[in-house]
Amino acid sequence: MMSKFSAYIKSMRLRTLPLSLAGVCLGIMLACADYRISLSTALWIMLTTVCLQILSNISNELGDTLSGVDGEQRVGPQYSMGEGGLTVRNMKWFIIVVALCCIGSGLMMIKSSFGTLFSLESICLMMLGAAAMGGAIKYTLGRNPYGYRGLGDISVFTFFGIVSVLGAYFVAAREIPGWIMILPATAIGCFSVAVLNVNNIRDMKSDEGLRITTPLRIGERNAKIYQTALIATGWVCLLAYNLLRFQDPWHYAFFITLPLFVLHIVGVWKKSGRDLDPMLPLLVLSTFALALLMGGGYIMYLIEL
Repeated sequence: MMSKFSAYIKSMRLRTLPLSLAGVCLGIMLACADYRISLSTALWIMLTTVCLQILSNISNELGDTLSGVDGEQRVGPQYSMGEGGLTVRNMKWFIIVVALCCIGSGLMMIKSSFGTLFSLESICLMMLGAAAMGGAIKYTLGRNPYGYRGLGDISVFTFFGIVSVLGAYFVAAREIPGWIMILPATAIGCFSVAVLNVNNIRDMKSDEGLRITTPLRIGERNAKIYQTALIATGWVCLLAYNLLRFQDPWHYAFFITLPLFVLHIVGVWKKSGRDLDPMLPLLVLSTFALALLMGGGYIMYLIEL
């Protein structure tokens, strides 16, 4: 039996962190290219994002265990509760601790950016943070978890895409970004939904009868068409964003990652079930690399001026 410490680490699902950081890193770097930003604020944004992602992961594990989704039939990797490393009581306390970390880090992030917790902007951000925490917990927990009703795609698109990119930009720059920022936010949202979708395609057999997901609603073939459309839409949005801004070779540095996305799509169409598992980290790391290269490209252009 694994030690308690390793069990807690495993439940954090650290391999998911690059995806949650992709949107905020892109938002921060684009803000840096447009304004002078505070390094401490950027670090607090990233720490708050990590805490929220871990809160989502451990809440998801508890919810899936209590509902029976993480049973013996599970196709994906087993986590700490499934292996007996943590009890329900352990996980509930863990959720409380991480939730407190989210609150503390979020308040420090707001204070670092705006200098006060009592401005209109600060209060709005606190409300948004409370909604993000509620969304993370209620995904698979509670009386009527929305993750079991096929609403996960909307939530992931909203929080991992729109809120992640635009929210990070706003907190870092203390300015509301122009409408054009919807394009990279939509792209990251599409790639994030694609991660959820391929996970749900993999788990179709084990999920059947226990929860509703988009692949179970539309079938495996249509889910793979949906996966292709999500990736294509994301790239079209990024290309449109670049064409609408100043054109410089550095702005297109992220195109280096395009072959990885193509490799992912090919793998999704060729594989099924458990064999799809390698496609998950491939898409997560590709999205993270894309975000860093795109944001870095805009900063490099600014440096050259």
